[in-house]
Amino acid sequence: MNVAPRRLHQVDARTLGVEWSDGHASRYAVRDLRLACPCAHCVQEWTGEVVVKPETIPADVHPLAIEPVGNYGLRVQWSDGHDTGIYTHERLRAFCGCAACGGPKDPLKLGRTK
Repeated sequence: MNVAPRRLHQVDARTLGVEWSDGHASRYAVRDLRLACPCAHCVQEWTGEVVVKPETIPADVHPLAIEPVGNYGLRVQWSDGHDTGIYTHERLRAFCGCAACGGPKDPLKLGRTK
């Protein structure tokens, strides 16, 4: 699937909306996005083990800034000071929890293959 975000918008304090180039619309709980961070601080690179602890992520965590990374992803600067994860378009789309995309996803298992 080769789709890209066309528009990002804050739906409310806890929800980020994404409109995709194929017309699909996704809504994400921002704390779940933070928990799904794929960076080496959050996921052990060799084993795929999730090392981020949900209890360390504030309930009110939210994006301070979102910037494109090339033509393939987004980097989020989070209110808890974290900013090293790159959410590829493919990964972000796979995390869509709408009924058409298969329903809610576990942020601590997203894209973990090991």
